[in-house]
Amino acid sequence: MYGGKYGRVLGVVLAGGKGERLMPLTRYRAKPAVYFGGKYRIIDFALSNFINSGIFAVYVLVQFKSQSLNEHIERGWQFGSALRGRDFFVTLVPAQMWRGEHWFQGTADAVFQNLHLISLFNADHVCIFAADHIYKMDIDQMLAFHVRRRADVTVAANAVPIAEASQFGCIKADMNGRIIEFQEKPANPPEIPDKPGYSYVSMGNYIFDRAALEESLIADSQQPTSHDFGRDIIPGMVKDKARVFAYDFSTNVLPHSSWEVENMHQWREDRPYWRDVGTISAYWRAHMELLSYESEMTLYNPMWPIRTVSFADPPSYSYPTEGNDCVVRRVLMAEGGRILGARVENSVLSRNCVIQPSSVVEESVIGQGVIIGRNCRIKRAIIDANNCLPDNTVIGEDPEADARLYTVDPSGITVMGMPRIQYQQDVDEKALDTFSWTTFS
Repeated sequence: MYGGKYGRVLGVVLAGGKGERLMPLTRYRAKPAVYFGGKYRIIDFALSNFINSGIFAVYVLVQFKSQSLNEHIERGWQFGSALRGRDFFVTLVPAQMWRGEHWFQGTADAVFQNLHLISLFNADHVCIFAADHIYKMDIDQMLAFHVRRRADVTVAANAVPIAEASQFGCIKADMNGRIIEFQEKPANPPEIPDKPGYSYVSMGNYIFDRAALEESLIADSQQPTSHDFGRDIIPGMVKDKARVFAYDFSTNVLPHSSWEVENMHQWREDRPYWRDVGTISAYWRAHMELLSYESEMTLYNPMWPIRTVSFADPPSYSYPTEGNDCVVRRVLMAEGGRILGARVENSVLSRNCVIQPSSVVEESVIGQGVIIGRNCRIKRAIIDANNCLPDNTVIGEDPEADARLYTVDPSGITVMGMPRIQYQQDVDEKALDTFSWTTFS
């Protein structure tokens, strides 16, 4: 944001995560570059929140296997020449070793190594948001809360069941929202006083007063810590009695079209949404949630669009052929997809995938460019981009057989990663795993 009621506001998106728990989907790409919802990448949700909230100056900090992520940002997230400038940009920032010959050592170190960018922008407030969750929120409302409280830092907080809270940084706050205790992944998360069975957890999204950010990062850089916002910076600021506040995510309100609410059959108002998709099971469940008309996540709010790269793909279509009916139920299908005399139910199909006659696909996520041959049966599976399944392939019926060929998650979901590329017989498999293949992104 170039300047206004809150002064100069800078967005920083942390997009350097490895996403090891999402393997093999992250074998050749960073976690924020993983596809979601047929046509999007995970990072599109964070960037859409910034743009929709009127924050147009955004740095994206990247590190591991970032080639496909870099290309995605360059293709789809650049302002036109009339707007491009000091206050309107979405700019990639790779690890450049400004502070020594090492990569980013943690989320806080990633920002510390780029403090000069914050100084050059002359930011008053810095919004540091995660790129590896699926979420929709109006950041302007959190920023207003931050300014009203005269906070040094504000942490976006979401209420989750206590049984799940130990996976996150947990928050204990007073009646005014001031954080009095912050624990990273505690064994016994604190319960919300007026909401039994739930605990407030950090969403990994922070708004800092610039001076407080610089002071805390410089102090942390001189200590033997993990240089992480959740483990070190936020708990340290709470301990030092800084003004650290929790913003209740449930109070966030997304705009919507009143005409649609009044006139569309069973239309509902859009609501804030947040899901951690850091595991295969969570990633698959988040996709299945999209298929419900009553889902908490809607991609169809024109007042809060989720933006991404646009391609010149043809329309998608389904067609009965070779004597086979075409059955399509509860399917989210991106551009260019073709269902030819096949049955597809409860599934998400990405761009330009093809399901050939007599095949059955159920409860699955199919990546872009995937071709599923004739007479295949695919159930509760994730098929990553550019795979070609031969006729009569069966996945999801025999876990032992699947485990010999693919990755079978403890939740029972079978994952077929992107195909490997071999240029010669003696190719080094370990070296291959570290490479980010552009054409298979």
